[in-house]
Amino acid sequence: MAGDFDPIEDGPPRLPSPEARRFRVDFGLMFIASLSLSAGIAVWITQGPGTFFHLLWGDTAMILSLLPKIFGGILLAIALAMILPRDRVLRLVGPDSGLRGLVIASGAGAVVPGGPHVTYPLAMGLMRAGADAGAGTAMVSGWVLLGLNRVLIWELSFLPGWLVALRLVLTLWVPVVVGQMARVWARRSPVPDDAHQGRQR
Repeated sequence: MAGDFDPIEDGPPRLPSPEARRFRVDFGLMFIASLSLSAGIAVWITQGPGTFFHLLWGDTAMILSLLPKIFGGILLAIALAMILPRDRVLRLVGPDSGLRGLVIASGAGAVVPGGPHVTYPLAMGLMRAGADAGAGTAMVSGWVLLGLNRVLIWELSFLPGWLVALRLVLTLWVPVVVGQMARVWARRSPVPDDAHQGRQR
C-alpha cells in the first residue's frame, strides 16, 4: 500500500486511483499468516487451550503496544517524502551519487537511534524523497551492523573493547558493498508496474 503513494516533485501529492488503493495480498503476508495459524494449531494440540490463550493474550498485548510506534513510523515515512528537498536528496544519496552517497547512507544508518520502527520508515521516506535502492540498503545495513547506539550501550558494556573494535573493522565496509550490489541489481532489473503509479498519474 505504501508503494501506491508517491509525492510529485512540482506540486502537492496526488492521491492514487481507487484501483491503486485496492488491497492486495502478497506472498509474504500469506506465508506469515499460514505459519502463524499452523503454530497456533500446534500449540493448541500439544500444549492445550490454556497455553494457547495465554500466548494469544500476551501476543495481543505486544501488538497493541507496537501499534503506536508503527503508526508513527508510517507518518514519518510519508512526512519525509513530502518535506525533504528532492534535489538535495538526489545529490547526496541518489542513484548518481556514487560511492560517496553509499558512505553517507551507511553513516546515517549507523547514527540513527531507535529500533526498526524508526530506521525502516526513515529509509523508506528517504527513498520516496529521491534516494535509490542502493542508498536505502546501505542505510539499513549500516544500522544493523554499525549502529552506534547498540555499540555504546550494549556491546561495550558486555564485550571486551578489542572485540568490539575488531567487529566494527571487519564489518565497516559491508554496508557500502551491499548498497552497491543493490544499486547494480536495481539498474538491471525491470521496474515493477506499480512502483511509480503516483508519478504516472
